[in-house]
Amino acid sequence: MSGIRLSALHELWIHTGTACNLSCPFCHEGSQPGDRRLEALTLAELRPHLDAAAAAGVGQFAFTGGEPLILKDIVAILRHALALRPCLLLTNGTAPLIRRPHHLQQLQGLAHPLTFRVSIDYPDEARHDAARGLRNFRKALQGLKLLADAGFQVGLTRQQDPDEDSAAIAARFRQLLRKQGLPEDLTVIALPELGRPNQTAPSAQASHAAAIETPCSRSRLLIRRDAALRYTACPLVDDDPSFDLGPTLTPALSAVVQPRHARCTTCLTLGVPYAGANP
Repeated sequence: MSGIRLSALHELWIHTGTACNLSCPFCHEGSQPGDRRLEALTLAELRPHLDAAAAAGVGQFAFTGGEPLILKDIVAILRHALALRPCLLLTNGTAPLIRRPHHLQQLQGLAHPLTFRVSIDYPDEARHDAARGLRNFRKALQGLKLLADAGFQVGLTRQQDPDEDSAAIAARFRQLLRKQGLPEDLTVIALPELGRPNQTAPSAQASHAAAIETPCSRSRLLIRRDAALRYTACPLVDDDPSFDLGPTLTPALSAVVQPRHARCTTCLTLGVPYAGANP
């Protein structure tokens, strides 16, 4: 198939590093405490990239990890980003969030809104905690409630099983949210299994279905590796040198992506709504 071009820069994803307070066996980043496969970044080095993306018309900034809320500079980074565009932050909703509610106050009342998406893999405590660790289901719900009560826009990210009954799962999530005193209509983004970094798999052979909007057609990812910030073609791929687009934004925007990564087949056939809806 022909390569995929960027239709518009809906999101610039910022990878805050692969360090995380949790160690989940399914994590598509392979994140865990102290991990440095991708390095943490600072506001000083990130600021010119945020400014350049805003000048280029980016729709929103999105932050992923690892766990973004363990990053030392995250509040300062978010304040600068929120002065420019709306922001989305993916979090596991546990201790790094629950321990810093006072920091959340600094992210209110700025020029643009901040949306949090909390990972709650299943509407089942035992199954969630089997991978995330004991009591982390309850902590994630506590974090979600804390954010909602503080007035932030919130949503969920869940795991998608093959051949699942999506309607039944949606009903169980609505029941869970209602029980927690949260709106039942919160956005819930289902993500399929993406595998671990650097897994060996066949190249993508599927045709690009017109109805599927791939992350590489709407987004770019900024990472820090070997002490340098670099752009990659897709927010789901940071382990393949062929997806590296260099240190500056302009050529990254015009690059044509060849979907040859192990995850591309999943993306092209199932769709991976990593960002959710258009900003």
